[in-house]
Amino acid sequence: MNKILPLSLAVLFGLPAYAQVPSTLDGTWRGRSDGGSCNAPLDYVITIEDGFVDGSAFDTTAKGPVPNLTKAPPPPPGPGLWQLHGVVKAGSFSLLAVASTRGENQRRDKVAVTVQGNTLVVTERGGCGRTARLSRN
Repeated sequence: MNKILPLSLAVLFGLPAYAQVPSTLDGTWRGRSDGGSCNAPLDYVITIEDGFVDGSAFDTTAKGPVPNLTKAPPPPPGPGLWQLHGVVKAGSFSLLAVASTRGENQRRDKVAVTVQGNTLVVTERGGCGRTARLSRN
């Protein structure tokens, strides 16, 4: 027992908690989707660093609040900004997409990412069914 404790402590404190190998996809990727069934294209900007993905997709057709002249309840805002997060896997992987809306109307979705040569193809699994081709900057 006395020999196991020092060895386990050396392993515990001597090695990094989570060592991630740099990905060949590391860098900043940009592109624009088609409009899909919603006719609302998204501008994508994602960054991949050490295999971790972080980024956003912005609806360029989204409009801000408008005056409510009828005093009726306002319609819920549409998702104009999506936050994207995930981890790169060989060939294809999925990202969690969370819409930046408030309250009960918060939306979550997944997008599929496929590596095709020097291009990332991002496809919505639900929602508008948009497809984007991203290239590295």
